Amino acid sequence: MKTVALNFEYPRVLSIAGSDSGGGAGIQADLKAIAALGCYGMTAITALTAQNTRGVRSIHGVPPPMLRDQIDAVIEDIGAHAVKIGMLHAPEIVEVVAAAIDRHALRNVVLDPVMVATSGATLIETPAIAALVRELFPRVELVTPNLDEASLLVGRSLRTSEDMEAAALALLGHGARAVLLKGGHLPGEVVIDLLVTAAGEKYRMEAPRIDSANTHGTGCTLSSAIAAHLALGAPLPEAVLRARAYVRQALRAGAPVRTGAGGGPLDHAHSPASMRLLPLADG
Repeated sequence: MKTVALNFEYPRVLSIAGSDSGGGAGIQADLKAIAALGCYGMTAITALTAQNTRGVRSIHGVPPPMLRDQIDAVIEDIGAHAVKIGMLHAPEIVEVVAAAIDRHALRNVVLDPVMVATSGATLIETPAIAALVRELFPRVELVTPNLDEASLLVGRSLRTSEDMEAAALALLGHGARAVLLKGGHLPGEVVIDLLVTAAGEKYRMEAPRIDSANTHGTGCTLSSAIAAHLALGAPLPEAVLRARAYVRQALRAGAPVRTGAGGGPLDHAHSPASMRLLPLADG
């Protein structure tokens, strides 16, 4: 019997986030984006949500020990080249994730501070916001708030691109290593996103607004796509640019599609890649 040498591994991304029963955001969107970019996706579910394209009906949090066991089970056996963190609804859940980052020396960690659903439903307890900043900002590679989330974090309204830059710098002051502030909620025909790092780098990205009502899960998709490109070995600015391009094409491809009666999802599979292979370090 011939033995096949195991010389390769998949680039692996762990998503620590909530589940969206409608499939457009959360864990479900993360797995679709990760797979579409040629990576192997794994999950640690923080909460179950009953939701569809019209809104969130209910949220059921996963007990902290169960979340810890999910993360440990995945990392101790399979490992991860990158991690995406999404919905963390309570302070004790934030603390479990922070401890896991330290315990497993997790790298290439992208935090999407999910606070309010597109429908307007609140997805985080107020004390968890302070815990996010205190426990996770210094531990992750990148924080990716939208304007509403950044407004909550800095305590003021953000209405202009100048406000965006000031807020991004303020978030660096809260301990973040890098911030991608997403400007899609600003009015206008051009969407501005701003990437700043604690090392003083600044990247302003502009592109025409895509006309689509199907934007559910855009932030989840972007953060998981960034994590996937980090897992593939891209430096942070390149990972952001590549992920942003993927999301924009997913928005275009999904724009004419009707899914449910509310805001539908992106087309995550508009241009799927085959599973990538990385040489084993000890292969």
